[in-house]
Amino acid sequence: MRESSYWFHAKRYGWGWGLPATWQGWAVLGGYGVVVLAPLTLGGETGARGTLIALALATPALVWISYRKGEPPRWRWGSRS
Repeated sequence: MRESSYWFHAKRYGWGWGLPATWQGWAVLGGYGVVVLAPLTLGGETGARGTLIALALATPALVWISYRKGEPPRWRWGSRS
């Protein structure tokens, strides 16, 4: 897979992904933010509980998409190779 086809680049240090590299990655990250913050519009205790539920459901989905569409994850010590 060519580097330019990745939606998310790997972090320079550590394990995982950094900021999105393409508009598709930005759309996924924006959708994640909307899903997580939307329950706060309900307000009160229901909004907080809804936000926690949204986090519990949306975060694994974001990690799965990042794994499928991002650079292969591995521990990195500061190099891009």
